[in-house]
Amino acid sequence: MIVGSNSTLNLDADIKVKIKIQNFYGIEINDFAVSVARTAMWIAESQMWAESQNIIYSRDDFLPLDSNDSIFEGNALRMDWSEIVEPYDVNYIMGNPPFVGQSYRSNEQKQDMIDIFGKGSRETKQDYVICWYKKSLDYVSDYKNSSVKCAFVSTNSICQGECVPTFWKDMINAGVEIQFARRTFIWTNEAKNKAAVHCVIVGYSFHKINNIKELYDGGKLTKCDHINPYLVPEEDIWISSRPKRPKDKSKMTTGSPATDDGQLFLSPEEAKTMSKEYPILSKYIRPFIGAHEFLHDLNERTRYCLWFADVGDELPKIIKADHMKDRFQHIKEKRLSSSASRIKKAAETPWLFAQNRQPDTEYLVIPRHSSENREYIPIGFMDPKTIAGDATTIVYDATLEDFAILESSLHVAWMKTVAGRLKSDYRYSSSVYYNFPMPKLTNELKEKLEKSAEGILNARANHPSLSLADMYKELLMPSDLRDAHRKNDKLILQAYGLNKDATDQDILKVLFKMYNNKDND
Repeated sequence: MIVGSNSTLNLDADIKVKIKIQNFYGIEINDFAVSVARTAMWIAESQMWAESQNIIYSRDDFLPLDSNDSIFEGNALRMDWSEIVEPYDVNYIMGNPPFVGQSYRSNEQKQDMIDIFGKGSRETKQDYVICWYKKSLDYVSDYKNSSVKCAFVSTNSICQGECVPTFWKDMINAGVEIQFARRTFIWTNEAKNKAAVHCVIVGYSFHKINNIKELYDGGKLTKCDHINPYLVPEEDIWISSRPKRPKDKSKMTTGSPATDDGQLFLSPEEAKTMSKEYPILSKYIRPFIGAHEFLHDLNERTRYCLWFADVGDELPKIIKADHMKDRFQHIKEKRLSSSASRIKKAAETPWLFAQNRQPDTEYLVIPRHSSENREYIPIGFMDPKTIAGDATTIVYDATLEDFAILESSLHVAWMKTVAGRLKSDYRYSSSVYYNFPMPKLTNELKEKLEKSAEGILNARANHPSLSLADMYKELLMPSDLRDAHRKNDKLILQAYGLNKDATDQDILKVLFKMYNNKDND
């Protein structure tokens, strides 16, 4: 919706109403929706006249219904908005553009993004909705003194993860300033089986308009001097992927991808039978853990894999065995059909996972995707004999202090702000971890954190009948586990110079400041 400059938001008893239906312009791709929009505008105009007659003592009539010819049918991203109304005649641009992630876009929508941002640009990997932001910027770019104000309802992914340092950095450098915003809220749809959408509203202008910005978060309003693209009342910050591990962090990566079409995996029953029938394979059958197994398994593993990374001299015998030959041939053919050169290369060794990232010492497991409904991210230590798949993120040689910090509400506040999302779930990555500012720990505090970490692990052990997924359900979390986390939070907040009642905004203010001041080598 585009609102023309002849409109005013002030009604005065001594003047005629200046908000007219002709001041509104709209673009809609669906023909039926165009008709609905025009009808809604006529209804709104009728209601306006009914309410204002007693104020302005006018009996002006808006009939016949032919006054609204400014709702246009078409693809807004391929139309020239200046042909509808010149930018210098516009006060407001607003709307609720479609939210479509990279893997769900039609060919036409993919082309729209290429037309707006250019082929191969990083922005084309972000949500389709950002096209409207860029289109509005291009619309007024030649109008240097533009006072146009814009606001779009959008998926919250545009203010998280890689979208901030890729898309928003260019917008801010071009002069865009966020004037108000509403942080993530759930927009439900009454349609059957329609999932709730997690949205933000971002209101912005193309130069400085107001000294005071307004940030809405649930029912809370914060007035501040600046709102950054993470929708935090702090200065602009660009948190992007780091090319290498910083000195103060343990190594983190995703687990090992099999790329085997299921041929290297076994159920517990298959693992038992194969070990019995083919004793030579027993030492190569390992427990396997992906995100699902980590969160939902109890005391026994529900999935196993064939792990031949250290097979040695027994390899020729295993490759030639009838019970293995068909499996390896299937994997080889599957990998050769891939378009990725590294997968084709892995076809030469079909008995191995496509990549081996398995640690040889105890390691930490973090699910790559974690529910937004959890107060804490379920994280745990794993024996090196258990093979971690690529649905997990793993930390090599992690300490109990590492565990305590990553299991804190402070770390979760950071993750929720800078991580990307898969639908409503948070997507954990090495970028979240490597960029996370670590505190300087005294020996005394390290000892306290070790005990705190052990307290969390011991509390989990008190509930062997519950999976991690069950333990970390917000309303079902066992009281001893919650208490252990609260004690841990208190220590972590203390390490960062924060009091125990610190809000997420207090936490992010400190973390952003540390991030900007830290040595990035």
